[in-house]
Amino acid sequence: MTGAAPTPPGSGGPSVPYGVLLPVSVHFDELDAFGMLHNARYAVLVERAWAAFWYAQGVGVTDGAQQAGNAQGDAFNVIKAFTITFEAPITTTGPYAVHLWMERLGATSATAGYRVCSPDGARTHAHGTRTVVRLDRDTLRPARWSDRVRELSDLIAGPART
Repeated sequence: MTGAAPTPPGSGGPSVPYGVLLPVSVHFDELDAFGMLHNARYAVLVERAWAAFWYAQGVGVTDGAQQAGNAQGDAFNVIKAFTITFEAPITTTGPYAVHLWMERLGATSATAGYRVCSPDGARTHAHGTRTVVRLDRDTLRPARWSDRVRELSDLIAGPART
């Protein structure tokens, strides 16, 4: 896969200069009493986009089990930190996008940047970072990322890593 960009779900849409842009949807029941996307739902959109991206690359979980091609167990990771800054409220249902990129990949942790944005990526509604730690399934101790995740992370490197 070296030299080729990862193929995100819904590819063929707008592109971004780094990382990937994945489609997400906002539904009526996610709006709060003020008619805006509830603040907690932004994190859900980001999580769903990351899950879709990694799953499309063969690093994911189906029905609580690792995908067959993910023998290294890279999908067994937990959130260490999640930051968010709100820029402009989402006030309507429908299509949006999450722009994702890798900021830092350490031995056992990864920090990624994200933007919740318009479907074309032009307008940012919120942005932040998400840090995860890969765990060994048996010991629940930090474990090293596989070479496959390192390769994919290089392909979606953000501006600080390019």
